Amino acid sequence: MRLPRVCELVYLNDIIDAAKRLAPVIVRTPLISSPFLDELTGGKIFLKAENLQRTGSFKIRGAYNLLSQLTPEQSKNGAVAYSSGNHAQAVAAAGAMLGIETTIVMPQDTPQIKITNTKNFGGQVVLYDRYTQDREQLAKAIADEKRAVMVPPYNHEQIIAGQGTAGLEISEQCAKLGLLPDHVLVCCSGGGLTAGIGTAVQHKYPESNIYAVEPECFDDTKRSLISGNFESNDPNARTICDALMSAPPGELTFKINKRLLTDVLLVSDDEVKEAIRFAFRHLKLVVEPGGAVALAAVINGQIDARDKVTVAVLSGGNIDAALFASIQRGE
Repeated sequence: MRLPRVCELVYLNDIIDAAKRLAPVIVRTPLISSPFLDELTGGKIFLKAENLQRTGSFKIRGAYNLLSQLTPEQSKNGAVAYSSGNHAQAVAAAGAMLGIETTIVMPQDTPQIKITNTKNFGGQVVLYDRYTQDREQLAKAIADEKRAVMVPPYNHEQIIAGQGTAGLEISEQCAKLGLLPDHVLVCCSGGGLTAGIGTAVQHKYPESNIYAVEPECFDDTKRSLISGNFESNDPNARTICDALMSAPPGELTFKINKRLLTDVLLVSDDEVKEAIRFAFRHLKLVVEPGGAVALAAVINGQIDARDKVTVAVLSGGNIDAALFASIQRGE
């Protein structure tokens, strides 16, 4: 018997089933607290440290959940994905674990650490220009030629269910601590992590506020929710948050998030850099720009955290050493 839906497209049981598949593979990442952060905000702040996850981000959850369900015939023909970096590494790593050949379409300006790691995990990398080429069309052409399965970064039920296991863990960890999360902040690009976490958390804690957090110049989710249409970003816009530059939101993720989200918060690159410095100096954590936006929103008071319990997701830690060093120097 399936449990009732929280939204139209993903059952809690889908997330529970994904958690069972993922249990031998992923890290159950901790909720980390900081007295300094509590003092700064006047509330209790917990950080879901997905930067400590296998492959350095939450993306392994969705990638492995989907690939592990392919038929032998599908697995034989391989898998193709397009990604700004973290999904690329996750698909390559999951493919290696499952014996599935993977081809990954990645932007030319992807941080080198992500390209190198994807290759080291066994993925065949095809580079493209994110400002002049269509990554989905390029990936589809490769998949058609190879008769391979496409593994989208967010717009798929099994990807969303896999990412939702992070929300299932948040719910279980809060329950163990005897806490009710008033706010849950999730880094957002295509919306798969937000949709999955929101689905899992609101099943157990229906009164929790779920916030997506985007870079201020890549606010397609916020504008899409306001207009009711799929909005794109300015092609001339730039951000250091390379992991959060997808647009527009996915059709599936949009349907879920427009029902579950309380609001979408926006942060600047300078606020993201401040959050990266904070995480390293006070928590000894390395967080990439896209993975730090939720923490940036907390630090800069974008929600009322006083006397409340807030969970912010650190979604990844794959940052080039040179960029990380320059941010720590205050550049």
